[in-house]
Amino acid sequence: MAQAATSLEELLDQIDEARDGEASVSLDQILDAVGRRSFGPLLVVAGLIVLAPVIGDIPGMSTIMGVFVAMVAVQIVLGRDHVWLPQWMLQRSVQSSRLAKPISWLRKPARWIDGLTRPRLQALVGGMASRVVAGICLGVAAVMPLMEVVPFSANAAGLVLVVFGLALIASDGLMALIGAIVSVGTLVLIGRVLL
Repeated sequence: MAQAATSLEELLDQIDEARDGEASVSLDQILDAVGRRSFGPLLVVAGLIVLAPVIGDIPGMSTIMGVFVAMVAVQIVLGRDHVWLPQWMLQRSVQSSRLAKPISWLRKPARWIDGLTRPRLQALVGGMASRVVAGICLGVAAVMPLMEVVPFSANAAGLVLVVFGLALIASDGLMALIGAIVSVGTLVLIGRVLL
């Protein structure tokens, strides 16, 4: 069983280990590396995939990650402690070389981000609060397929997922508060563009 990451750098190390020596890496392999019991790393993985310049630009990737986040979030809201995903999703893969570049690029900001996060306002990320975070992420996931047609909006969704994921990993309620503000702003922006 994978050791839960406590920082973004540790999470990147885990993803890198899953990729190491493989021609391609599947979502199943990544989840084995980061762990299937912790919602935070799963959100960060989904957010990083959507944010990554090469991977996130693949048509349909935003929708696939939206479905992934929705499935995980529903299970967290319902109180499950182990995430189940269908085989068709787990078998989705990406070339290791395509994954290496974003991971390498993220190393420097990861150190800086890890310096900003720390355990604080833990009531906003623990217990029932984590279900509220999952509910907000479910709302973001619901509009991610629409983001395929609104330029750069998927990047905002990826940012929201990463911020919430980091909040849960680091037990940082302030990050959760920032994630909530960014998610409301993103949803308002998408609504204004589409209506």
